[in-house]
Amino acid sequence: MTSPKPRGTKMCPHLILEGTRLTGKTDLAFALNEHPRIVGPRKYRYHSPVISAEWCAFTNTPWGRGLINFLPGEEPLALETYRTWARLLELQRYYSWIIDRFHVSTRVYQWREHGRQIDFAWLEERLLGLGFRTVFCTRMPESFASAREERLRVSGNPRQYDDLNVFVREQDAFRRELSQSRLPCLELDMSHLTISAAADRVADWLESSGGLYQE
Repeated sequence: MTSPKPRGTKMCPHLILEGTRLTGKTDLAFALNEHPRIVGPRKYRYHSPVISAEWCAFTNTPWGRGLINFLPGEEPLALETYRTWARLLELQRYYSWIIDRFHVSTRVYQWREHGRQIDFAWLEERLLGLGFRTVFCTRMPESFASAREERLRVSGNPRQYDDLNVFVREQDAFRRELSQSRLPCLELDMSHLTISAAADRVADWLESSGGLYQE
């Protein structure tokens, strides 16, 4: 256990949630962003940010391209966006930052779709200096079918869930990428966890490993 921080020290964890689809990342991100053991007690809701590389901000169409699924010719735009995010996070390090998918998602997608290895060593160096950690959300292969049924009730693009083998293979790719990452990582099997229970496990990890505060 790490030594306790002085009373009144600001809680400002820095977390990235990674993993394939249907693993509960976004719901978990929202839960973490309101968890009293992670961001402190709140008597009302306010605009604490959850940001994402999954935003399709490079095209003026629904489900378009962005930081993860950009075309090879858009790589300079993507890297400039990552540099901008890194600088913004550095300038505002004493705040809680929850990121729902980031550079590891980009590496997995770009290798699979375009055979391109995007070098993010520079970004991990900066993230490491800010105390960022990764939560790798996973599920057992046989549990993807039930997760799909839940998602189809609300999805505006249900065809993306037709082939569950895509997600199983992608999960293996994430595991390989994260094994090479310099950031501390917690693998969290979401197969039978509620979002609340998963958030508690992340809180336990942060408390035990000193991930709640910035120097």
